[in-house]
Amino acid sequence: MPRMSDAEKQRSHNRILDAAAQLFRQNGIGSTSVADVMKTAGMTHGGFYRHFDSKEDLVAAAFRHAVDDVVSDLEKETSPRGRDRERENYIKKYLSQAHAKDGGQGCPLAAMGTELARTGGAPQQAGAAASARMAALLQKGSETGMEQGLASMALLLGAVTLARLAETVEDSDLALAAGRTGLELLQDHWPMDKL
Repeated sequence: MPRMSDAEKQRSHNRILDAAAQLFRQNGIGSTSVADVMKTAGMTHGGFYRHFDSKEDLVAAAFRHAVDDVVSDLEKETSPRGRDRERENYIKKYLSQAHAKDGGQGCPLAAMGTELARTGGAPQQAGAAASARMAALLQKGSETGMEQGLASMALLLGAVTLARLAETVEDSDLALAAGRTGLELLQDHWPMDKL
């Protein structure tokens, strides 16, 4: 059998990460096997160990890959005005019915956060790093610090979780609207001692 080039190996690696990121967000880490991931990637189960040492290694890498995909537009923008615009776009997409209905393509923290917290090791470390990264991207202005970014992230995660739990579209819309209201209040009254 001919040897795979480095470029082919990287393409295969990325296909595995894409499949894993989607399946873990959509079905959960515990409910998704390595065989499921490899089948979705169009590869055999035996090829898995050429790319990853374990499922735990795959979970951490797929999570980081999903985070990179979700926040890339926000991180690319360097000007304060552009960063504010991208942050607003990110929040608008986050608090939408499209995101609430499709966890397989949405925020990896919203879809996998609680499972990562239970796994420990590399997956939990990836989750903690993503939390800090997101908080830094969501903070508005350097004077507000990480606490405001963490508060924004908590509102986003809570609102989309409640929207996904809702039994009707109306209740889901109400949860998303509450998240938008909470973020507006947070931004208008930070630090919170102004309330």
